[in-house]
Amino acid sequence: MPNPWDLGSAKLLESLGFEALATTSSGFAATLGRLDGSVTRDEALAHAAAMASAVGVPVSADLENCFAPDPEGVAATVTGAVAAGLAGCSVEDFTKDPDDPIYEPVLARERVEAAAEAAHGGMHRIVLTARCENFLHGRIDLADTIARLQAYQEAGADVLFAPGVWDLDDLRTVLGAVDRPVSVLVSPASPPVAALADLGVARISVGGSFAYVALSAVVDAAVELRDAGTTGFGERAAAGRAAARAAFGG
Repeated sequence: MPNPWDLGSAKLLESLGFEALATTSSGFAATLGRLDGSVTRDEALAHAAAMASAVGVPVSADLENCFAPDPEGVAATVTGAVAAGLAGCSVEDFTKDPDDPIYEPVLARERVEAAAEAAHGGMHRIVLTARCENFLHGRIDLADTIARLQAYQEAGADVLFAPGVWDLDDLRTVLGAVDRPVSVLVSPASPPVAALADLGVARISVGGSFAYVALSAVVDAAVELRDAGTTGFGERAAAGRAAARAAFGG
């Protein structure tokens, strides 16, 4: 489930045959000239709604920590996700406080429970992904990560996600400890996708990687033009133009 960062990239990925998409908080923030974590709830929900309406495949939204520390605020965010026409959304246990980055277990579970009630309680049910952020924030504690994922499963999450867990043995342990589909964030540090599939991983995400690949290509082209005065990027630009025409119906 790749992660487009704007409407054009969503349409492009859909045209390549992907059957579901997910937003990326860092990639969307970059389109606004900001870093990850600086987008507001209203901005994230409006962006997600636009993405969902732009394509014909299901879209799940990266809603960070649901922009609230308390269960009531989390539920309000997920209610907004349902109203936005999304197929799913996520809730993290990251506090955004670098000195105390992960919500304590009881509150973390209560937040997921509130999110699940909002995701499942109405006429339009959406898929809730609960994320344990330990490994992304220096808490390399597999036992605590598994305990949290189990608690989130019991609280009603449909999919479980512990980004940053990449060791195959660790992933095997996680998969054996829970009864919900497990998602993995792929990166240069992760096992190949085929190995993840063989292990039983249900879903993968690229996070903001595709958005950063696009930014890197712009930097390369701009530096070439500035420093060398050449346009070797023209061949890549032509390929991108052709992809856009195919994706956008031109």
